[in-house]
Amino acid sequence: METFIKTAAQKRLVADIRGLREAFEKREPELDQLGSFPHDNIKELKAIDYHTLTLPREYGGQGAGLYDFILGQEAISEASAETGLSIGWHTGILLEFAENRHWEPAAAKGLLESIARGALINTAATEPNAGSPMRGALPRTTAVLNGNHYEINGQKTYTSMAPALDFFLVTATVEEEHVMTFIIPADTQGVSIQETWDSLAMRGTASHTLVMENVRVPAGAVLKTTPGAPPAKGWLLHIPACYAGIAGAASRQAIEFAASYVPASLGKPIAETSHIRQLIGEMQLELQTARHLLYGTVERYEAAQNKSAMAEALDLTKIAVTNAAINVVDKAMKVVGSRALSASHPMHRHFLNVRAGLYNPPMEDMIKSRLAGEVIAAFGPKVKE
Repeated sequence: METFIKTAAQKRLVADIRGLREAFEKREPELDQLGSFPHDNIKELKAIDYHTLTLPREYGGQGAGLYDFILGQEAISEASAETGLSIGWHTGILLEFAENRHWEPAAAKGLLESIARGALINTAATEPNAGSPMRGALPRTTAVLNGNHYEINGQKTYTSMAPALDFFLVTATVEEEHVMTFIIPADTQGVSIQETWDSLAMRGTASHTLVMENVRVPAGAVLKTTPGAPPAKGWLLHIPACYAGIAGAASRQAIEFAASYVPASLGKPIAETSHIRQLIGEMQLELQTARHLLYGTVERYEAAQNKSAMAEALDLTKIAVTNAAINVVDKAMKVVGSRALSASHPMHRHFLNVRAGLYNPPMEDMIKSRLAGEVIAAFGPKVKE
């Protein structure tokens, strides 16, 4: 990862995060439990002001861009994947706003000032049995204007970091066709959390179900009205950055093991055998290639005048880096051997967590289908002839 640190500020950022790594790694077994969440990790990240990394300076933040954000996310995820993925939604949403300024100004001002004081946010968009918003599904959650308030009813699944959030950014259908995003404080009457998250992977993200029953919010709580063209979402690269972090952790731990494990039958560390050296070389090749793709895409995105033209690169980077991370972890497990399947060994956690990337947006099947459609259409007229 050091290859990709370019500035003194980035070096300090990564050093601050790595100063937390030992504590984060010690807490990791706690996140195997149902209902767990890395509260202490998030508290310590807030203590180094990570929650304001991408908050614009005029609102009391650090105003960092995508490159710094992705570096930070990989470093956090190398220590605790659940912590990295969780805080990444908060910090990434702020970066999307910083780039696009697409929120209602009055509503945004109060929310951003609360974040500067320590508040955490995440969007609640996915719903049970309603399909993914990424696939065009309209929210079943409804918002009805009643005088100077909206009344909101519905449920949202996959609400990562639910136990720690101060504000939910909830998408809801208004007048049966318009989609708006509402700011709902966590302590609002009618808001509750159902602890439904029992995933084997990324269990510590506490991505529970948000329930809203006759929740009343002021009309001024509308954060976004129905948008035109969606903004570019470079910040979603925090997802592959998280899985690159997992791969980095697995690789580091496998190499440490190989360099120190001396079987009696061998009389030397297994790292000196050709088979293990081959595996380690393959891990490093695949991991560094994925990082070059990830950070190269970030640099291109930041330099692009038309960021919407980067949509394909963003999608492909997520898929390629995530798949590479899975391969790296699988090879790391082969280096460690049967110990990797032990509940007391961190490798089993990497094995499970890295596979969660297959189900984070954008979905691989959507990308492949679109790519196939484009290339087939390009050959269409020739085929008809």
